Amino acid sequence: MAFPPTAPSLARALAERDYQDPTPVQSAVLEAEAGRDLLVSAQTGSGKTVAFGLAIAPTLMGDGDTLPVAAAPLALIVAPTRELALQVERELTWLYSKTGARIVSCVGGMDARREARSLSFGVHIVVGTPGRLRDHLERRNLDPSALRAVVLDEADEMLDLGFRDDLEFILQTTPEERRTLLFSATLPKGIVMLAQRYQNDALRIAVAGGARGHADIEYRAVRIVPREVEHAVVNLLRFYEPPSALVFANTRETVRHLQSALLERGFSTVSLSGELSQNERNHALQALRDGRARVCVATDVAARGIDLPGLALVVHADLPNDAETLQHRSGRTGRAGRKGVSVLLVPPARRRRAEGLLAMAKAEAVWAAPPTADEIRKLDQDRMAQDPLLAEEPSEDDLAMARTLLEQRTPEEVAAALVRVYRARLPAPEDVTDPGSQPPRRPRSDAEPFVPRERSEGGRGPAGHGGQASQEGGAWFRMNIGRRNNADPRWLLPMLCRRGGVGKGDIGAIRIFDRETKFEVRDSAARQFAEAVRRGENADPRIEPATEAPPRRPRYEDGPGRGAPQGHVPRTDEQGARPRKPRREAEA
Repeated sequence: MAFPPTAPSLARALAERDYQDPTPVQSAVLEAEAGRDLLVSAQTGSGKTVAFGLAIAPTLMGDGDTLPVAAAPLALIVAPTRELALQVERELTWLYSKTGARIVSCVGGMDARREARSLSFGVHIVVGTPGRLRDHLERRNLDPSALRAVVLDEADEMLDLGFRDDLEFILQTTPEERRTLLFSATLPKGIVMLAQRYQNDALRIAVAGGARGHADIEYRAVRIVPREVEHAVVNLLRFYEPPSALVFANTRETVRHLQSALLERGFSTVSLSGELSQNERNHALQALRDGRARVCVATDVAARGIDLPGLALVVHADLPNDAETLQHRSGRTGRAGRKGVSVLLVPPARRRRAEGLLAMAKAEAVWAAPPTADEIRKLDQDRMAQDPLLAEEPSEDDLAMARTLLEQRTPEEVAAALVRVYRARLPAPEDVTDPGSQPPRRPRSDAEPFVPRERSEGGRGPAGHGGQASQEGGAWFRMNIGRRNNADPRWLLPMLCRRGGVGKGDIGAIRIFDRETKFEVRDSAARQFAEAVRRGENADPRIEPATEAPPRRPRYEDGPGRGAPQGHVPRTDEQGARPRKPRREAEA
């Protein structure tokens, strides 16, 4: 179905953007009676901006094809967040590019004086956030007397964020004969009351899809072990290989932790949380839009209103607090006819909670185990075989170099080198557990040596991965981070492998102290490791050879309740230090 007839200037703009068929919300809005107030419930990402942009065009332009000379604004668009307001401004700018429209944004976090100057030069459409628009109205920088249309976008979010007073102030200052369009993903009682008070005989439009979630989103629920959240996130990103992905967490601390873990594993990652300045948020979003970053880790509030082109995957590292939040999070993908995937990470203790959220959101999810390392490696093989680089027509220089290589190396050696180069640019998949179907423990054969797991200083769990380095002996290195920097073997190990160009089996014990961490590298890989970290000497954290191996710790170094027998109180020497009791070595 083609777009209904519109002004020629708008039709040309739509054609340049290859808009051929309207979305359901666009069709419903354009088929409504001209000039009537509208109360529209439609999901985020359904094409609402173009819908209300086309709907208010006859109100602003009449029968003409261009707008009059800019003076007092003719239309006011109110959005809940800076990001959404700026996104709306971008969309309306291209839609009205042939009409001579002058569009100005007024949002918090930007220079208010510059906005006031822009308003003073004349404007057709103002897009802004409630607080900043009210500020300009109170300071008389914004003249509402000529307004013909007011649009409230994502009205339910504005009420959730506490903007009711600002919205009522704005609506009360605008002319009574204005046209009012109210768009909301849901229609709670507060929205209905707002519509009844400030709209005139509004036509209510409910776009199909709001009741059943996003038709273009595939929901998946992944069973995980609680301690393997970041491993599951890594494997999901590697399994789907999306152009861009959004990972949601419930706290700023979890956002920081996940971002650090993904950066250490080689993912280009940015974060969004309430502790960032507006300038930092802008840089992060721009990095996502231009492809310099592919993963964003965010809290719910920080991600409100953002629109990421090509977003194909949403991961709920923490379960959302309610079904509405689940829909808002998931609605960042599956937009404009594109397919998207929304994955919930569900520990066994939270399964009933996850099932309830999905039921309330009317979303059907496929339950599964997290992608395994073997599945990801198999996908890597298939992706490498289909890589566009292999399909490109080689140049004469390429062929000459290839012939030279084949004279010096066998085809298998050249192909193996190509595989190594391909794999080197990919983050390594993680070993994960399916708590829904844990296999029985495999018995150790007599030929397999037992390698004990070491503990980090302070008793914070495994500090090594059980590799062979400790068995063979190796060289010790140190880095300038410790427990105070939240050092953890789960992200230290992949970082060390990447920085040193070695495998997991080449790293032995990892001992974490307050201000530093010492670790062992297999003798056969120590020289290669030392040369690799020397080349990256300016990288953080700093890695250098250790002057001596760290001493082993006593069996009960944590005191009562943390590995010591009940009632055990470790003795101390005259200086107050606990005596170090040598640990008996395990036998092979």
